[in-house]
Amino acid sequence: MHETLALPAAGRRRLGPNTVERTDLGSTEAPPGTQVDVVVACHTPTRPIGRAVASLLEGNPEAAITVACHNRPAEEIAAAIRPEHRHLVRYLEHTDPRPSASGPFNAGMRAARTPWVSIMGSDDRLAAGAVASWLALAEATGAEFVIPRLALGLPTTIVPTPAPRPTRLLAPYLSTCGTSRGPNGLDALKTRVVRRLARTDLAADRLAYRSAPLGLLSVAMLRRTGAHLVEGATVGEDVAMATGLFATVPTAYDAAGPVYLIGEDASDRVTYDVRPMDEQLGFLPGVLRAPWFNSLTAARRRAVVVKMVRIHVFGAVYYRDREDIWTPTERAALAGMCRRLHGAAPGFDRVLSRADRDLLDACLDPAVPAATLIHRAQARRCHGRPATLLTRDPAWLLDREAPLRFMAASMLTKLLPAAPAPAPADNPPAPDQD
Repeated sequence: MHETLALPAAGRRRLGPNTVERTDLGSTEAPPGTQVDVVVACHTPTRPIGRAVASLLEGNPEAAITVACHNRPAEEIAAAIRPEHRHLVRYLEHTDPRPSASGPFNAGMRAARTPWVSIMGSDDRLAAGAVASWLALAEATGAEFVIPRLALGLPTTIVPTPAPRPTRLLAPYLSTCGTSRGPNGLDALKTRVVRRLARTDLAADRLAYRSAPLGLLSVAMLRRTGAHLVEGATVGEDVAMATGLFATVPTAYDAAGPVYLIGEDASDRVTYDVRPMDEQLGFLPGVLRAPWFNSLTAARRRAVVVKMVRIHVFGAVYYRDREDIWTPTERAALAGMCRRLHGAAPGFDRVLSRADRDLLDACLDPAVPAATLIHRAQARRCHGRPATLLTRDPAWLLDREAPLRFMAASMLTKLLPAAPAPAPADNPPAPDQD
């Protein structure tokens, strides 16, 4: 006997088991000429959802907007949007028992009305011209995933990840100029140059340091690959999706484009909550088991694991700065995860700084006093000292992932001046559908 879903109430159209589209609020159709459906997930009207929507409607005319209301009636979320904007937005109501935004984001991506889709936090916003810049770079490169320049809190506070090869920083400047599609001439040559310069590589351009799949995503690519955010994970639900796409689909980085601005004014963020170590790092084994990870070359696996250790493992240790947190159970979980990472990418630790290696040694040995573990986690953040710049083995000093080259690339990315934003296109390109 098959269970049937109850019919939705009037003014609602069911899109899935947990998602309905409100047909009595806003606009269910994408505005003419829009090419990107931007999905904004929101779980409470106290978040600055009105600001997020305004940044799209007032500066990014290529975007249609879907607000995915998580466990809240759409009327409550719509009330926080400016009156003049409310009727221009599509509203979804997504219900699930999980506090993560993965559920409503996935629902919105599945329901995309345009060739491209993007996800956006309700306390974030886009600089004017960002969507046009992504579309221009996608056209110039043939990329199915374009990642944006990020800024934290203020447009000038650039987040220096990823830290790509310097040549990849040139492409956004070139792609802002129009090109012809003819087979000959300087325009065609420039198109080939931009495509070669802008297409990025998981390891060579350190893409794994970008954990969230923000930016421009081809809907056809998402349906072909089945890529989605992990639902049910409280930490790292976006890492597997983003890193898997970096490893498997054509990707470009809009390194000098208008920024995606990450908000810092939400009072209910949970990113830095201290959880049990098995929960904090519980998403990593799924990445290590993924078919795409195991199909990578040894060098690419090492690049991904180095990022996991630097960002996720060492970050988890740094925020546990009280000795009483480090019970025998927590120390054993930490050591076990580090051993697992060693098994997934043998030799990854050779590119780490001496300070990082000291901390990794303490993570691997539960007998090391908790006070020492905490001290080493703090010491590795005292940048500029020889211990944070030099590798134990001098042969690895100039490796791409070693501190000297990595820090230099990060600084260059952070200081890069913005390229001129391209003019909005009348008919922005759609991605290849085959």
